[in-house]
Amino acid sequence: MKKLSVLFLSFAALVFTGCSEDDEKSSGSSNSVSFANPSLYIAEGSSQVQLLFSKAVKGGGTITLNYTTTNVAYGTDFTTIPGAEGNAIEIPFEAGATEVTFTFNKLLPAGDGETKNVKFSITDVSVNAAITGNSSIQVNLNEAPSLGAAIAAEVGGANQPNQVYVDLTSGMMRMAERVSWDLGFYSGDQFRVALNSSLRMSAKQLNTTDINAVVAPDESMLIGQGNGDASQIDHPAGDISQTAIAEVSDNDADNKVYLINLGNGPSASTPSSGTEGSSAGPHRGWKKIRILKSGSDYKLQYADINATTHQEVILSKNNAYNFVFFSFTANSTVQVEPQANQWDINFTTFTNVIEMPGAAIPYYYPDFIVTNTKGGARSYMVLTEDFTYDNFTLANVDDSKFTNDQRNIGSNWRSTSVMGPGGIPVSQFVLKTDRFFIVKDPMGNIYKLRMTGGASESGERGFPKFQYALLQ
Repeated sequence: MKKLSVLFLSFAALVFTGCSEDDEKSSGSSNSVSFANPSLYIAEGSSQVQLLFSKAVKGGGTITLNYTTTNVAYGTDFTTIPGAEGNAIEIPFEAGATEVTFTFNKLLPAGDGETKNVKFSITDVSVNAAITGNSSIQVNLNEAPSLGAAIAAEVGGANQPNQVYVDLTSGMMRMAERVSWDLGFYSGDQFRVALNSSLRMSAKQLNTTDINAVVAPDESMLIGQGNGDASQIDHPAGDISQTAIAEVSDNDADNKVYLINLGNGPSASTPSSGTEGSSAGPHRGWKKIRILKSGSDYKLQYADINATTHQEVILSKNNAYNFVFFSFTANSTVQVEPQANQWDINFTTFTNVIEMPGAAIPYYYPDFIVTNTKGGARSYMVLTEDFTYDNFTLANVDDSKFTNDQRNIGSNWRSTSVMGPGGIPVSQFVLKTDRFFIVKDPMGNIYKLRMTGGASESGERGFPKFQYALLQ
């Protein structure tokens, strides 16, 4: 079962209208209130359940909730803070509040095959606030797919320093700094090593097995917008058999030394509005590596390119994850992704390719979304000329369109220029509203997902938002 080992998603508030108990009631200017999420899964322990006002209330008051249960009992399977009287809970709020929370305590686990949940509904608000949007929430004690949410993925603004892994099923996300890792050691049935494509890394095989030989840097390996060699990056579709580093051989003599270009991290300064600085940091340098097998484990040898000695580490596969990640900075393995079946999409920057006549050329993309195809997730795009988002149902899903290409969402949700005076393109973030996406998670749950934003009000890139809903 999935654990709450990741951060709660930052839910984007629904759009409401709002005021204080006396003033609002007398003025007729009403506020609105809603649950932030229509469903929530509680793996263990305690969790906060959030309700949102459209804007700050002018006076204090209470929200009254009623609840119904399925195969659970208050005081035995769960409790709440504030406590319940009968089947009702009163949650106080103070003047100025824009959100209200209460605590849900899970006391007993749900057994395999059991359905246990509590449905809370807003029945009254002591100020003049309309009950709109998510008027109820289902709290699942057994593992159940989220019904949907509105989410802001916190990639960190225009420099996009974070990768954000989202699990649609549980409604959770995990953030990892892009510079926190360099190599990913595949835990599947092949011995493959992936590069951190979010940093514009590349790898070149050398004609030697001597890790202690001094190596010169190779500027031709640097990845730019149309610069570099596509054979020196991992294939961007995500096929693990097409990594830049060859599959590790049983025969040590076949495992050559590789020169590694560590790429570029985010800028230390904020770029001008409408632009981004996700790869504007200084070059991160070079390493040389050699990878061998050690039984069922990997043996990584690595050093600075001018070193005549090297370091060595054994890395064991962990079948619960797609990869075991290694950082040259930390000189150790690091935690990056959630478990393989516990995330669906990743907001990141990405080294892709563009097809030119006769060749594929590396091209770097900020504002990119990767689908977890290695963990079993799939996705495809739908144009609104064929179906509207609101009217798309489970019956409209076309299974033949789910593919193994992890770029099916990719950069297809946005563009970065508009036509300016004289037909000259001008840099500007543009959200594409004529499309949405279908995502099947590793458990087989199917969601529709549409992007609702990607820039701040001032035009700064790196503020992606989306909403999704379970198809059932």
